Order: sequence, then C-alpha cells, then structure tokens
Amino acid sequence: MEKFEELKLKAKAEIEKIASMKTINDVKAKFIGKNGEITALLRGMKDIPAEMRAAFGKRVNDLKEEVSAFFAKKETELKAAESADKFKKEAVDITLPAKTLQVGGLHPLNIVKNKIIDAFTGMGFEIFEGPEIDTDYYCFQALNIPKDHPARDMQDTFYINDNVLLRPHTSPGQVRTMENKKPPIKILSPGRVYRADDDASHSPMFHQIEGLVVDKGVSLCDLKGLLDEFVKIIFDKDTKTRFRPSYFPFTEPSVEVDVTCCKCGGKGCNLCKGTGWIEILGAGVVNKKVLEMSGIDSNVYSGLAFGLGIERITMIKYGISDIRTLFENNVAFLQQFNRR
Repeated sequence: MEKFEELKLKAKAEIEKIASMKTINDVKAKFIGKNGEITALLRGMKDIPAEMRAAFGKRVNDLKEEVSAFFAKKETELKAAESADKFKKEAVDITLPAKTLQVGGLHPLNIVKNKIIDAFTGMGFEIFEGPEIDTDYYCFQALNIPKDHPARDMQDTFYINDNVLLRPHTSPGQVRTMENKKPPIKILSPGRVYRADDDASHSPMFHQIEGLVVDKGVSLCDLKGLLDEFVKIIFDKDTKTRFRPSYFPFTEPSVEVDVTCCKCGGKGCNLCKGTGWIEILGAGVVNKKVLEMSGIDSNVYSGLAFGLGIERITMIKYGISDIRTLFENNVAFLQQFNRR
C-alpha cells in the first residue's frame, strides 16, 4: 500500500511540472505506458498470495485510473493555455489600416496593342491571326519578293529549312485572307514576328499589326483618311500625319507615314531630333501583282495595306528610349503603366 501511495504522489508531482503538450506523452509512458512503473506492478502478481491477487489487481487498476485522471486534467489545462496564447499572438487590431495586395496589370505592349485593335475594329476591321512559322511562298513570293530579291536582305529571318521560316511580318495573313475570301476585305493581322536585328531600337522578336483593305475604288486618299483617324485615337486629336514616298515590293505606290511629335507637338525636340515629325509605319496601295497572285482581279479591285510595330508605337507614346526595356520584366518599370 505504501508503494501505491508513493507512486501516486510521484506521478502527480511530475505531471504538475509538465509545461507543454510536447512532453506529456513521455511522462505518460513513464507511468502508465506499456513498460511504465504502474503497469510493472501487475507483472508482480505471481508473487502475491492467491487469495490477495484480486484485491491487489483492483488496487493497481484504481491507481492507474487516478493517475490517468491527473493526466486528463493536465491536458485540459495545457490545451486551454496554448489556445489562449495562440489567440493572443493572432489577435488583429481592427483599427490598423488593412494590408493591400499587389494587383497585376497589362504589359505596356498589350495596352498599346489593345488600343490599336480597338481603333481599327471601331472602323469595321476584322481580326485574323496567322501562323508564326510559315513558308517562303507566303512570307515572300506571294508578296512580290521572289528568291534572291534584294528586298529580302532587310527582312531575312530565322529559317528552319529552305522553305520554312519564322515569319518576318504578319503579311502572310493578308495573303491567306485574299486567297480564301472574296472582296470586300477589311482585316487586321496582329502577332509576333522575327528578324535578324538586335540593338536599342530593334529586337529579333517583336510585335506587328498589319491592315488590309480590298474593295472597288480603294485609293491612297482612303489610306490617308484611315491613318489620320487612327493616330488621333492612339496619340491625341491634334496629331497630324505626313506621307513620304518610299518603296515596298508589295505596294505601289508606297509611303512612309510620319506623325507630329507627341512630345513637342511638332515644334522640334530631342525625341523627334528637332524635325517635329516621327516615322511610325509603312503603307501603300497593294501591288497589282500581289492581288493577281492571290486570285483577285486587279482590274476590278484595288487595295491598301499598312504595317506598324507595336514596340515602336509604345516607345514613342511613352518616351521609352531602348526597346530592350520592354522585355526585361522590371517590375518597377511595368508598374508605371497600371496606376489606379
């Protein structure tokens, strides 16, 4: 009986010292586990006289239940203390300003691309996106640029084999449309294009949008009116356009299109190099050979085409001096375009 009382007091004392739920199982094992001190008492039953074994076994079980009750009480106290501590640590001061989450936004190239598409779709253009990997025929030959033509030098791109290449412009989409759709045609073809260029104003991969209109009586005057309206939407209502003669194999006549500088309004500054004008795109009346190769009667229909680089428009619009800035994923730079 003295042994029972001694074990009970010993267990109670150790249980009271337990400071966390992490150590309670170790103390449990010491007293009421499989090899615990109280459990070991039962292994001494063989040394107890037969007539006393029942009473002895009952006393061991009673002791085990008493000690188990001590553990249960301690567990309740520890859980309550841990919960209170957790609530204290996780308490929120509702008077503090709320934490704001960073919100993503569109890349400046996508902002400008969407504005360009909105401008032209508002004038009745449909969108056509062709493949980025195309054949030599659609990229050059169908656009009146046969093999060994010198015009290929400035547009040569990355070849997969002699006949398949990464498109240098989105013009193949215009040819595919003319082959599969009868006039009137009014399409806009946006997408990635590839050329062997890499410096502050050129990238081996960039984004282009080309437009095509084919109908009866289409002329250079229609192109001028169309682009006048476009630049007013993209820049501002006071922006003016200027046509300069140029050469492209797929248009005749061909023009380079300039706009009054969006920074100085045409007075002359560092952006426009003092001229008051900035070149933004190339355009012209579709060459009759291109119409005929696509199965369109050039005696009945005429067309106009234009092509512009989205990076160039973005750089002019936002005063960006190096095209590579648009591809560096500098978060501080990109956040400027998505201010609320």
